[in-house]
Amino acid sequence: MTDATTTDAGMRTDAFTAAWQAWRARRWRDVAGPHGIAALAATHWLGAAEVELDGIPGRWRAEGAAAVGTGLAASGLTRLDGSSLDDEQLLVAGEVLRDGEALLRVFTREGVPALRVVDPAAERRTRLTGISAFEPDPSWVVRGRWSAGGTASGADALEIEQVDGHRTRRSDVGSLAFELAGHELRLTTTGGVDADGRAALAVVFADASSGDESYRFRFLRLPLPDASGAVTIDWNRAFLPPCAFSDHYVCPMPSPENRLPVAVRAGERMPVTA
Repeated sequence: MTDATTTDAGMRTDAFTAAWQAWRARRWRDVAGPHGIAALAATHWLGAAEVELDGIPGRWRAEGAAAVGTGLAASGLTRLDGSSLDDEQLLVAGEVLRDGEALLRVFTREGVPALRVVDPAAERRTRLTGISAFEPDPSWVVRGRWSAGGTASGADALEIEQVDGHRTRRSDVGSLAFELAGHELRLTTTGGVDADGRAALAVVFADASSGDESYRFRFLRLPLPDASGAVTIDWNRAFLPPCAFSDHYVCPMPSPENRLPVAVRAGERMPVTA
């Protein structure tokens, strides 16, 4: 006779693994889709002077935080619905144009606009065959306690260095305390959103596996804490930053307090390319 407790535990493990596999499948679509994360082929920062951009029709300049293109009426560029453009077009952050199979997307950082090229033919995308990951393990799901208004090191704000050297500050910070592999640890969180656009805690971290068993740093999105500050931390959902798939992103790197002394052998590991 099968022990009921053993059966229940097996069912919970099966459900956990199935949910993780569904998350993995969604991640693959988000990364490897025709206009997914790995398809970013260029990021062109704009200034006040009008310039031509390699491979992009028209001439482009910044106007405040917007991108302005001229000479677009006969350029072949269209809106996503196929409608034509005026000869001069002002585009704000998030607006998208179609250039054949590629997309042109306006991106801003601290009021400075850039024009991004998202191309299904980008080499990093066409060579991508998978994302390696550690096997899912429920033991990597732990409880933590979050407190607002300060970093893990006690500062009021967090200075963030991005992969291109740009530095910025965030004041929407909190400190997350938890135990992992017998260590009492803390991480700094910032405000963020999850894959469904819901408010979440955002974590950028490195650990003792980084640069060897896994990419040099990873991201994690956590549900908002409950009324007591409790948060569930599922390290199996740690994922690679966009800059693991394209050199044209400006990902934030982990702050010193978010470089963990333990190896987190859970979540995504590395891009796999042909």
